[in-house]
Amino acid sequence: MTQQQRHFLPGFSRRALFATLCVAPACAEPNAGQVTHQGGIGRNALGPNMALYADALGQFPRADRGNWWRASHSVDSFSRLDHIFPSAVSAAPAGASPWRRTASEHPFFYDGAPRLGAGRFGLDGYLARNPTTGLLIAQDGEILVERYQYNRTDQQRMTSFSMAKTLIAILIGLALHEGKIGSLEDAAASYVPELTGTEYGATPIRHLLTMSSGVAFREDYDGADDSARLSRLSFGRQSSGGAAVPPHFNQRIAPPGQRWYYASGETFVLALVLRRAIGRSIADYFSEKIWRPLGAESPASWLTDASGLEIGYMGFNAVLRDYARLGMMLAKRGEALGRQLVPRAWFTEMTRAHFAPHATGRYFGYGFQTWVFPAMDGSFALLGVRGQAIFVDPARKLTLVHTAVRPDARDPGGAETMALWRGVLHSV
Repeated sequence: MTQQQRHFLPGFSRRALFATLCVAPACAEPNAGQVTHQGGIGRNALGPNMALYADALGQFPRADRGNWWRASHSVDSFSRLDHIFPSAVSAAPAGASPWRRTASEHPFFYDGAPRLGAGRFGLDGYLARNPTTGLLIAQDGEILVERYQYNRTDQQRMTSFSMAKTLIAILIGLALHEGKIGSLEDAAASYVPELTGTEYGATPIRHLLTMSSGVAFREDYDGADDSARLSRLSFGRQSSGGAAVPPHFNQRIAPPGQRWYYASGETFVLALVLRRAIGRSIADYFSEKIWRPLGAESPASWLTDASGLEIGYMGFNAVLRDYARLGMMLAKRGEALGRQLVPRAWFTEMTRAHFAPHATGRYFGYGFQTWVFPAMDGSFALLGVRGQAIFVDPARKLTLVHTAVRPDARDPGGAETMALWRGVLHSV
């Protein structure tokens, strides 16, 4: 049990806490609710480990700005974060691009992650073992699976956390292609004068994109790290625009481009650069360049700071099928509805590993704000804390979208989603 879990559940006995967190087959809740299918969509009003996420009556507690991060309130907050915090809207087009759908749900099987209990499982087994709120698998414009748990629906905008970082990288590439950004070698301060004289301001855009600024930033999700401070300063609205950077994050520990270290501060600075370069809101720019041409069915939203700046490093929210439209566009190497929305050269540069796994110290390599699979076969991922993910395989024109309420930022269940993805790859 982590310190974070003890904090979230102060009234639970150790015995009750074990019961809520146990996810191995021997103690999972295989009958936690009943799946109903209508129009090709599978829905479950409940989900695994209900004692962790619901009250004594089985209701999901309403979240607010004081408790939204807690596991006990995450089912509600992760599906309406833009109602809890101020946000900007990316408009959808008048008509959505249609999906094809398989006549019956495609069966998938995978080998469960040993830490959650080894075994062979299907989709029902996966969902009984994992706090998934939404799961969608699509190939070449056809939905193979669409499922929801914990009474979530296809109308709710699920939050993405750090999946948003990849969207900022896409928009940086568009701004570069249009000449609004002159060069990736330009320093951030050349677009954001408030950063003049700061270490982030002196960092070239290229090294912000690859998380290699060399500026100290601790992102450990312990509530006292730099990412928590940035959250308070940005969408917590304690500061405005570029004022959230100096003097809070201004210690250089390596030359730019030399050392990889994951830091949301890099993406926040990129959002500042992008906003100044395009001279308009990021939400509007994204709507014009990506969301409307993509054929999204619902507006998307971005959390903002006190100045109205879209914070970029997290806070993007969308319905599940629109995340899948985004994933499908990326699976087709930046193309949607017959248009090349992301320049092919930028797509290639963004999704290749500028830092290999041995340099990141993780399973993935890293491109431009994008996680690259170690096979280096062109597949990549958008990842967000607590179980948010979009996996993309351009060779198969395949994408998997996953939203979740994993109880801890370092929850080992991420290995289970990876195992499911491997099963999907083998199946198609």
